[in-house]
Amino acid sequence: MGKNNSFLLLGLDGGATKVSGYQVLVNDSNLTFDLSNNHAEKSYSEIPGYLPDFKAVDIPTQLKQRDEHTIRLTEAEKQQGAVYVEATAIVIEELVRKAGNNSVLVGIGMPGLKTPDKRGIEVVANGPRILNYASLLEKRLELEKIHLIAPIHQIGSDADYCGIGENYAKEGLFRDVDNAYYLGGGTGVADALKLKGKLVFFDQIKPWMAKSWEMKAEDGRSLERFASAGGIQNLYAEIAGKDVAELNRQKIYPLQIAAMAAEGDESARKTFDLVVKNLSLLLFERISTVYAGWQGLFSFVNPNRPALSTKHDYLGTLLDRIIIGQRLGELMDSEAGRAILRKPLLEQLSRLIASAEALDTAAKRHYENPEKIIVTSKLRAAPALGAGIDAYLDYQSKK
Repeated sequence: MGKNNSFLLLGLDGGATKVSGYQVLVNDSNLTFDLSNNHAEKSYSEIPGYLPDFKAVDIPTQLKQRDEHTIRLTEAEKQQGAVYVEATAIVIEELVRKAGNNSVLVGIGMPGLKTPDKRGIEVVANGPRILNYASLLEKRLELEKIHLIAPIHQIGSDADYCGIGENYAKEGLFRDVDNAYYLGGGTGVADALKLKGKLVFFDQIKPWMAKSWEMKAEDGRSLERFASAGGIQNLYAEIAGKDVAELNRQKIYPLQIAAMAAEGDESARKTFDLVVKNLSLLLFERISTVYAGWQGLFSFVNPNRPALSTKHDYLGTLLDRIIIGQRLGELMDSEAGRAILRKPLLEQLSRLIASAEALDTAAKRHYENPEKIIVTSKLRAAPALGAGIDAYLDYQSKK
């Protein structure tokens, strides 16, 4: 595994609470990638100026401002945005210091919808909008005499980067199949698709398929609430009448909530009943939309989102694999999670498939044992890995 002696390849994943970064190793002989042990992370809360009570502008307002080209950052967003950039710079500095090489190529993934030049964030659910993220970071690194061998070509989608990671990593679960869907649940939710042997990014298929966070359940909550670790914790907090900050202090996360559900805790059981119901519907929606086009199973967080098309280039495609990744995958693999989440999820999905009008006999036969199709990913830090891979592939394409 080569180490790119001329420069460091770095992949960074910026979430809602911290930035995590790795040095990425390249094997040019078969174009596979792996994470090195050179890792650094920084919580935003450790940075001076961090606003613990920061509240994001509501999504409908953000979308309206984006669509009308009237984005106005609040003072809180500007301050919190500066904290996010500073945390990212500190992570890069630490990786550079550990490796002893200040010549770097950087890939970064962040949640949210990006600016037209893809170097900033203009809509995001759980954080500040940062319209000139890449430029601010580049200037900050320049002050530290860190040499970027190429500008940051984009603030990528953490979801896309999960797909890229699964497709190019040695142990990636997209590698050996032609048709697969990936659902990663961390702080937020990540969707990725591979169809007819190629990665298909969600921004390219938005006329006929929506991202998970864009769709809402019948109770009005975004599906992100049921498919992400952060969302599940928030859901439990709502049902139990508890404060998320208090749950964090007590270290009560989805793994612990699943264990509480297994022991009969009523609020925890209600939480997972809702998770199973909506997660099974989400996976069923993916199966049916790829095979037969949009069936109208969900409404949208943005009421002005154009209706989805029932036609696309992949109609009739059967998924070889559904991959559950990140902390949602860990939850499904845990002892309590297998009983409280995986088993009832598979049973509910089987019922939905068996009664589906949009699936013909051949499709129903293909999906009749969903436990053979649904797998969990063990890929370590998929978004950070994918970010580094994306930066490398873009750099090579321009040489």
